[in-house]
Amino acid sequence: MLPTPIGPAVETLIRIDARAADKEDAIRQAGQLLVAAGCVVPGYEDSMIRREQVANTYLGSGVAIPHGTGEDKGLVRGDGIVVLQFVDGIEWNPGQVAHLVVGIAAGSDSHIAILRRLTRLIQNEPRLRELIATRDPEVIAAALRDEAPAPAASDAAEDYPERIEWIVDYPAGLHARPASTWSETAKSAGSPLRVRHGGEAADPRSLVALLQLGLKAGDTIVISAAGANARAALERFHGVVTRLTVQEKADAARAAEKAEAAARKGPLKGWTPAGTPRLISGVAASPGLAIGKIHILAAAEADVPDEPVDLVTGGALLNGALVRTRAQMAGLIDDTTRRLGAGDAAIFIAQAGLLEDTDLITLTCQIMVEGHGVAWSWHQAVEQMAAKLSSLGNPVLAARAADLRDVGRRVLAQIDPDLGTGTLDDLPEEPCILVAGDLSPSDTATLDISRVAGIATALGGPTSHSAILARTLGLPSVVAGGPGLLALPPGATAIVDGDTGRVWLDPTAADLDSARAWLADRARLRAAEEEKRANPAETTDGHRVAIGANVNRPDQVAFCLSQGAEGVGLMRTEFLFLERGETPSEDEQYTVYREMIAALGDRPLIVRTLDIGGDKQVPHLDLPHEDNPFLGVRGARLLLRRPDLLDPQLRALYRAAKAGGELLIMFPMITSVPELLALRQRCEAIRVELGAPVVPVGIMVEVPAAAVQAHILAEHADFFSIGTNDLTQYTLAIDRQNPELASEADSLHPAVLNLIAQTVAGARRHGRWVGVCGGLAGDPFGAALLTGLGVDELSMTPRDIPAVKARIRGTDLATLRALAARALEAGTPDAVRALDGAPDGKTV
Repeated sequence: MLPTPIGPAVETLIRIDARAADKEDAIRQAGQLLVAAGCVVPGYEDSMIRREQVANTYLGSGVAIPHGTGEDKGLVRGDGIVVLQFVDGIEWNPGQVAHLVVGIAAGSDSHIAILRRLTRLIQNEPRLRELIATRDPEVIAAALRDEAPAPAASDAAEDYPERIEWIVDYPAGLHARPASTWSETAKSAGSPLRVRHGGEAADPRSLVALLQLGLKAGDTIVISAAGANARAALERFHGVVTRLTVQEKADAARAAEKAEAAARKGPLKGWTPAGTPRLISGVAASPGLAIGKIHILAAAEADVPDEPVDLVTGGALLNGALVRTRAQMAGLIDDTTRRLGAGDAAIFIAQAGLLEDTDLITLTCQIMVEGHGVAWSWHQAVEQMAAKLSSLGNPVLAARAADLRDVGRRVLAQIDPDLGTGTLDDLPEEPCILVAGDLSPSDTATLDISRVAGIATALGGPTSHSAILARTLGLPSVVAGGPGLLALPPGATAIVDGDTGRVWLDPTAADLDSARAWLADRARLRAAEEEKRANPAETTDGHRVAIGANVNRPDQVAFCLSQGAEGVGLMRTEFLFLERGETPSEDEQYTVYREMIAALGDRPLIVRTLDIGGDKQVPHLDLPHEDNPFLGVRGARLLLRRPDLLDPQLRALYRAAKAGGELLIMFPMITSVPELLALRQRCEAIRVELGAPVVPVGIMVEVPAAAVQAHILAEHADFFSIGTNDLTQYTLAIDRQNPELASEADSLHPAVLNLIAQTVAGARRHGRWVGVCGGLAGDPFGAALLTGLGVDELSMTPRDIPAVKARIRGTDLATLRALAARALEAGTPDAVRALDGAPDGKTV
């Protein structure tokens, strides 16, 4: 990827002989290049796709100009364009083949100048043919820099007899979407039309000619018509032109609202150097600031032995390894979705999909047939396919190659555990800045955080595996910093700013002092929160909220208690099934539950029964394929259909309760009273059979049906725990694993908050308590809102506990109730977030 400046405010990235599966893939590649260039923030590529759905961005002559919607200008950091050259062409629309795909990012009307330059360029066919065939990106860059004069028009300055003068009032000027409407209207006018600006005129039937005028807001134009029906045609055309103003201004208003909402959230909490150290810009991946000496990580080649076996044995070994790896990936996807959100988890889903690649499996088997061992054959197949992807010069496919190699290592570790080793044995003792081409999840997961202060990679993206794990580990991280990172001298001092995506090199003493002071301020805030983490979450007027932790294994309990947890508010038992290749027995489950209870002492343990289905599939359970698993047999529906899964788990739980401790049982995905009654009947039968004590039996409120019937379900449930992640998904009809929609699956949506309020009201009618164990509980502002809505218990990732407790202790219940009331009346999630600062200036 070669950066080539084409103007003082425009950075161009040009990809020669690009490859894409289809138009959407090409648009996403262009968006990702703009992200890598620092022109836009992640998510702009989705805006480009949305623009394409409402307006054709094909200019003509083999040139397409995908760009974001007007309302998403807030995603633009700086003006820029990228160019993907498709020598063989890519179908844009039926009958339209694009050879040059020019992705545009523009925060103002500066894109008008870019469009003007492009439209003039495509009228020079010899030059355009040269650009499509060239192997030199500088040839394309030079063409885009040229301000070629407008083509001569014999009657350019003359109007037709019927004329109307109009001042352009589109805030973004005449860009591709309104221009295409002008063009289609002119084609059906039945009379010749002309649009003139100053001394230049255009036939509005031509989209290229219109864009070539470069019309901006405030420009005065003359629209004229000729012929027998000239006046009628002119008025129809003028009517269309002026009616578009409403839409254009609405887009601009939405963009302004988004920008204002972002401003209300505050600026990036990045550090600013005292001086002017050298800078490498990348993409922010994991927040925080890190100081250290550079350590360059060279990827180690795997040394896989070739140990041939017979084909039957080899096939069984490969299949078993693939099955176990799929189960491992399912657990990782679920955990990441719940901790970090669907956008990040979607990357793992894509990686897991590589395990289903028939070409990869077929190639492995072909190599085995030639007489090679299972592990060696698999490794060779992965490397061959990854090398092909890497050689295409496509950054998206290169990332897929990295995914393929990493998932390949996972399978190797399942074939032979000795092959699952890391490559980070030579880290220095002092915390360093780890610099690498890219980091695989396996590399990142094995990092010793006492020896790594921060991460900077040449490749990767903010939703890459390394970024996800860096956030989990609390390591500041910058990705997509470019190959210049790998040329840095080992041992040189650097500062990684994971909030702004910058790597500062050779900082001065003043810079280091400033950075350390910034870190000290952050540490003091965190320390102040952690110092009181053992104190209860009690408002200034004495209202107390119970705080639990979401924990899956006994060995995690000690840490959650050290962070201030008062118990386990959610134990996801599906991990007992997902993390292994077979169903755990009743005795194995009993042992885990008893270990959890013992680790907690006299503190409560809320165990959610097996929640399988939807996005969590366990290969060894042989569940039927469903076209729409999120609306299929999952959670309680599955348990009622599979007594072979339900009964052993309930027996293990009641046996654990009989041995002592405070145990609560919770059923997932309840949608009706009959489901709950049937499950309670099974609980009671097993309890009586074992002579176990009565334990509270509650339900997860994860679907709107449960929320709106809370007052009825509360007759039969001892408590409620709201899963805000799933409740949001089902309320908004958004698959939270869909990366294009993940950002819209917002638990602060007023519709979701109103369902939470309805659940609390229903529970109160029968004296039941309500908890929240979804992601919203771990956000300090979300926790404040939930407390105001009447939620009694919050359960979250252990690291979030100190900050949540501090937020609740910092205000009174009346203020929180007023905050919640305003949130319920808000119109959008952004309007809810805007309440984070109260009108009187108090922070709530």
